[in-house]
Amino acid sequence: MPEDRTQSCALQELGCPSCAVRNEEALRPAGHRVHESQDDEEKIGARRIAEIVTAAILFVVGIVFNARLHATPYAAAEWVVLLTAYVLVGRQVVWAAVRNAFRGRLFDENFLMTVATLGAMAIHELPEAVGVMLFFAVGELVQDLAVDRSRRSIRALIDIRPDYANVKRGGETVRVSPESVAVGEEIVVRPGERVPLDGEVTDGTSLVDTSALTGESVPRQVAAGDTVLAGMVNTRGLLTIKVTKPFGESSVARILELVENAAARKAPTERFITTFSRYYTPVVVLAALSLAVIPPLVLPEATLAEWLRRALVLLVIACPCALVISIPLGYFGGIGGASRRGILVKGANYLDALTRLDTVVMDKTGTLTRGVFRVVEVTPANGFGREQVLDLAAHAEVHSRHPIAASIIEAYGHAVDERRVSNYEEVAGHGIRASVDGKPVIAGNDRLLHREGIDHESCDAGGTVVYVGVDGVLAGRILIADEIKPDAGLAIRSLRQLGVRRLVMLTGDDQRTAEKVARTLGIDEVRANLLPEDKVQALETIMEEQKRRGCAGRTAFVGDGINDAPVLMRADVGVAMGGLGSDAAIEAADVVIMDDQPSKLATAVSIARKTRRVVQQNIALALGVKLVFILLGAAGVATLWEAVFADVGVSLLAILNASRVLRGGR
Repeated sequence: MPEDRTQSCALQELGCPSCAVRNEEALRPAGHRVHESQDDEEKIGARRIAEIVTAAILFVVGIVFNARLHATPYAAAEWVVLLTAYVLVGRQVVWAAVRNAFRGRLFDENFLMTVATLGAMAIHELPEAVGVMLFFAVGELVQDLAVDRSRRSIRALIDIRPDYANVKRGGETVRVSPESVAVGEEIVVRPGERVPLDGEVTDGTSLVDTSALTGESVPRQVAAGDTVLAGMVNTRGLLTIKVTKPFGESSVARILELVENAAARKAPTERFITTFSRYYTPVVVLAALSLAVIPPLVLPEATLAEWLRRALVLLVIACPCALVISIPLGYFGGIGGASRRGILVKGANYLDALTRLDTVVMDKTGTLTRGVFRVVEVTPANGFGREQVLDLAAHAEVHSRHPIAASIIEAYGHAVDERRVSNYEEVAGHGIRASVDGKPVIAGNDRLLHREGIDHESCDAGGTVVYVGVDGVLAGRILIADEIKPDAGLAIRSLRQLGVRRLVMLTGDDQRTAEKVARTLGIDEVRANLLPEDKVQALETIMEEQKRRGCAGRTAFVGDGINDAPVLMRADVGVAMGGLGSDAAIEAADVVIMDDQPSKLATAVSIARKTRRVVQQNIALALGVKLVFILLGAAGVATLWEAVFADVGVSLLAILNASRVLRGGR
């Protein structure tokens, strides 16, 4: 279950006002963000920049003419100039500190900044107080730009949401919301328009741009009978499409839901920082208070003003901005970078798990192979003819959605008369049982014949064999061959190069066919003839063996079919083929590869490891620099100005480093 969204970012633990706003925007339902006014966002951004520029001008005036301004009665001019600048850039921080204090979150980043700057004002160091808030505001502005850059690729996914659908109703075409179109209605998609709902082309031919869904830049040709998905763009001809799924179950809706929920799942590192910040801030406040009070009481010639200044420096330096901003940003950038490559990661915790993959277990059909079967041989038996075997098998398979069924019907080459079929039943992991022309017919694997008690000889062929039986007698067998995906070999080699030690293939296909594919690709182990429940048991056995070896690595399962859903949920990381994969598999998976290329798993692992490396660098950078400057501040060596630059500078360095994940830098 996903965690509560209010816990999705360590920034909220610190109550940082603008950062919290950014986080809420990231977690807001995708549809709401789509409908936000771009003009309003631009106005808010322009106003922030104007306030920062105005405050910076007043700050410079206050520095250059400080002596003259201070010389006015009661230093009124100095207070007017610098306090105005302070209010422009610091009011949100102060208000957030007050608001959070009433909510019980006293010790947060806003509290540290407010106490430090008000303390500086108390000792009449107005330029330092304004400088703290001004540089903090500038740092936040740069952070906003970094967040926007990291989020841009994910926001691009939001833009694929169609705004309308042209539906045929009452003899005319009307423009309506996609949510109001029912399954079975026909919609018209003109050149340049986005396909609003999943469906089947009933009329027209065209090229559709699938890059928004799959990352594949080459347009795909579609014609009558082909399936198109919501989010694709029609580039040429006029298409008439029969809707097969409501909008809520369409491909684009699933993607938006994945994006919306991704930020709600935190990686262990993020959870550590959230917990760390809860204890860190009170400790810093207590240390600063002790530094201000104890030395003047116990040290001769120690003044309260001097040690109060050191305490203020300590508070500013200790602000954990770099940690709480750059770490979630690093993971968010990793999710965004993966989405640009057609890989949807449902949460930072799964991105973290990918960094420790030790074993990868893969399904065969539709994952390593195309799942596009073709009949290559029909062998009749017991007096039946070739056409008769195909006729019986095609009618028995008429209601099946399995690729094998489609290949048999295609090889049959005639229209299938559903009226001839009754008592249809799918036997999971075995095949089909039905009545054709009133006769009991079965079509399935060797196990199905044993189950039905039909005498036969096992066929040792280099492909999938479908046995056809009629009224308890073997009518013949159909040899069907599948094709290995072009990048399947690259996927195996890349995973080995990344340090994956064990590669296993699980399949319901026969042993010989499975071993042939495994030998071709270089897979270590094969477990064939598995029912859906057998796959779960096999995966659990593999994971148990891994534990006995004392390996702390993670196990991933890659699949695409509805029968893979239980295994995907059981694995440490479930990876689904999202282009043509079943809804159940995509729903159960933790990572979705939108273009069905198995090699993208290695890409996801590389992105995950790069993300974790950047996050670890940021932790070391932030803690290391903070520790040095805290010691310098406590010793009186570092001034308030240096404290400001240390705080903002480390934050910006960490953010720039985190942004490398999205850019693909090393």
